[in-house]
Amino acid sequence: MQHNKQANTEVIIMADNRNSNQLVVQQARAALEQLKFEVAQQLGIQIPQDGYYGNMITRDTGRIGGNITRRLVEIAEQQLAGRF
Repeated sequence: MQHNKQANTEVIIMADNRNSNQLVVQQARAALEQLKFEVAQQLGIQIPQDGYYGNMITRDTGRIGGNITRRLVEIAEQQLAGRF
Protein backbone atom coordinates (compact mmCIF):
# COMPACT_ATOMS: atom_id res chain seq x y z
CA MET A 1 0.00 0.00 0.00
CA GLN A 2 2.79 2.40 0.81
CA HIS A 3 4.39 1.69 -2.57
CA ASN A 4 1.17 2.72 -4.33
CA LYS A 5 1.01 5.85 -2.22
CA GLN A 6 4.55 6.78 -3.24
CA ALA A 7 3.84 5.99 -6.88
CA ASN A 8 0.74 8.20 -6.81
CA THR A 9 2.73 11.02 -5.26
CA GLU A 10 5.37 10.72 -7.96
CA VAL A 11 2.73 10.83 -10.67
CA ILE A 12 1.18 13.94 -9.16
CA ILE A 13 4.55 15.66 -8.90
CA MET A 14 5.36 14.78 -12.50
CA ALA A 15 1.96 15.97 -13.69
CA ASP A 16 2.46 19.33 -11.95
CA ASN A 17 5.79 19.83 -13.73
CA ARG A 18 4.82 20.41 -17.34
CA ASN A 19 8.47 20.57 -18.43
CA SER A 20 9.38 17.09 -17.17
CA ASN A 21 9.99 15.81 -20.71
CA GLN A 22 13.23 17.54 -21.57
CA LEU A 23 14.76 16.70 -24.92
CA VAL A 24 18.39 15.65 -24.93
CA VAL A 25 18.77 16.81 -28.54
CA GLN A 26 16.79 20.04 -28.89
CA GLN A 27 16.95 19.87 -32.70
CA ALA A 28 14.78 16.73 -32.55
CA ARG A 29 11.71 18.69 -31.38
CA ALA A 30 10.33 19.37 -34.87
CA ALA A 31 10.91 15.78 -36.00
CA LEU A 32 9.12 14.42 -32.92
CA GLU A 33 6.18 16.77 -33.47
CA GLN A 34 5.96 15.61 -37.09
CA LEU A 35 6.13 11.99 -35.98
CA LYS A 36 3.27 12.61 -33.53
CA PHE A 37 1.06 14.01 -36.30
CA GLU A 38 1.96 11.17 -38.68
CA VAL A 39 1.17 8.50 -36.10
CA ALA A 40 -2.11 10.16 -35.13
CA GLN A 41 -3.13 10.38 -38.78
CA GLN A 42 -2.30 6.71 -39.39
CA LEU A 43 -4.39 5.77 -36.36
CA GLY A 44 -7.26 8.02 -37.44
CA ILE A 45 -6.97 10.20 -34.34
CA GLN A 46 -7.57 13.94 -34.61
CA ILE A 47 -4.93 16.09 -32.87
CA PRO A 48 -6.43 19.27 -31.35
CA GLN A 49 -5.48 22.32 -33.43
CA ASP A 50 -5.10 24.47 -30.31
CA GLY A 51 -2.51 22.07 -28.86
CA TYR A 52 -4.58 21.34 -25.74
CA TYR A 53 -4.75 17.59 -25.17
CA GLY A 54 -6.87 17.74 -21.99
CA ASN A 55 -10.07 16.89 -23.84
CA MET A 56 -8.62 13.90 -25.68
CA ILE A 57 -9.49 10.37 -24.64
CA THR A 58 -6.67 8.81 -22.63
CA ARG A 59 -6.83 5.70 -24.79
CA ASP A 60 -6.07 7.80 -27.90
CA THR A 61 -3.14 9.65 -26.36
CA GLY A 62 -1.79 6.33 -25.11
CA ARG A 63 -2.08 4.79 -28.57
CA ILE A 64 -0.23 7.74 -30.08
CA GLY A 65 2.51 7.60 -27.44
CA GLY A 66 2.87 3.83 -27.69
CA ASN A 67 3.19 3.94 -31.47
CA ILE A 68 5.72 6.78 -31.29
CA THR A 69 7.78 4.72 -28.83
CA ARG A 70 7.57 1.68 -31.09
CA ARG A 71 8.71 3.76 -34.06
CA LEU A 72 11.60 5.33 -32.10
CA VAL A 73 12.78 1.89 -30.97
CA GLU A 74 12.70 0.69 -34.60
CA ILE A 75 14.79 3.70 -35.66
CA ALA A 76 17.31 3.09 -32.87
CA GLU A 77 17.57 -0.61 -33.72
CA GLN A 78 18.22 0.20 -37.37
CA GLN A 79 20.92 2.69 -36.43
CA LEU A 80 22.54 0.22 -34.02
CA ALA A 81 22.43 -2.54 -36.62
CA GLY A 82 24.27 -0.30 -39.05
CA ARG A 83 27.10 0.31 -36.58
CA PHE A 84 28.03 -3.29 -35.84
